[in-house]
Amino acid sequence: MESVKLSTFVKKMNLVNLTPQIDISKIRVTQSDVNRPALQLSGYYDHFDHERIQVIGFVEYTFLEKMSSEDKLKNFELLLSYEIPCVVFSRDLEPGEEFLKCAREKGIPVFNSSKTTSAFMAEAIRWLNVQLAPCISIHGVLVDVYGEGLLIMGESGIGKSEAALELVKRGHRLVSDDVVEIRRVSDDTLIGCAPNMTKHFIELRGVGIVDIKALYGVQSVKETQGINLVIKLEEWDREKEYDRMGIEDEYTEILGNKLVCHSIPIRPGRNLAIICELAAVNYRQKQMGYNAAQELTRRLQQSLMAEKEEE
Repeated sequence: MESVKLSTFVKKMNLVNLTPQIDISKIRVTQSDVNRPALQLSGYYDHFDHERIQVIGFVEYTFLEKMSSEDKLKNFELLLSYEIPCVVFSRDLEPGEEFLKCAREKGIPVFNSSKTTSAFMAEAIRWLNVQLAPCISIHGVLVDVYGEGLLIMGESGIGKSEAALELVKRGHRLVSDDVVEIRRVSDDTLIGCAPNMTKHFIELRGVGIVDIKALYGVQSVKETQGINLVIKLEEWDREKEYDRMGIEDEYTEILGNKLVCHSIPIRPGRNLAIICELAAVNYRQKQMGYNAAQELTRRLQQSLMAEKEEE
């Protein structure tokens, strides 16, 4: 199961630690959703998602404030008896010494956030969704071309890195070369990034390792990119028939998500960068409702019908 360190989450969300006595280095978050324990504070613990980060907002806080000290203590002890990752008070709300004392005894870290409850939950869920998403590493190159994420795949030495370098020179942005880490953040979205070790580097056979960011500036690289289109480079095979119209899209599957895939045969003289650039523009055009192959087919049908009418 994927997990993320609580300390990393705290740093990312800029939280204030109200229980510094508790060691959070070994606590890990395994759930991307968060929970507001309103029902739990009223005594209902059936189906309590204690593995989630617990967020106490203004509603829960005012509900607690109306309780007597004795009822408060009972609620605190019951809530914190579960092995929850942490409790976060939003809107700079102060939990009070009773709650902090109980949390320290139970070993549950407590934090404070200046954000509103809704804003904090939205940002936390968004970030945790990415961090905890199913992840694989594949051999390929990921480039941002006109805002579309192109995953270029193919055998080693076929020209993926050279195509990426030419695309960078044409004003597009490199995300990762050689190894791409892909996360499935939703049923429709795959996010790709580079491993920290190889970030911003390209390997060119005969030249060596090239630092794209240092050579072409920060505008030439990108940290993460949604993957929209797959380009598979392969050696030209005279016996194989290649799609010349593109009426029907072909697909490939990564982590259960289907992506449009183009198989591009490689021959001397073909400009891979321009082909990749055109594929990205054509994909965007199809997303906007225009398919050039279907338009050509429509014109041919109209021409044939016109000829028949003349006869």
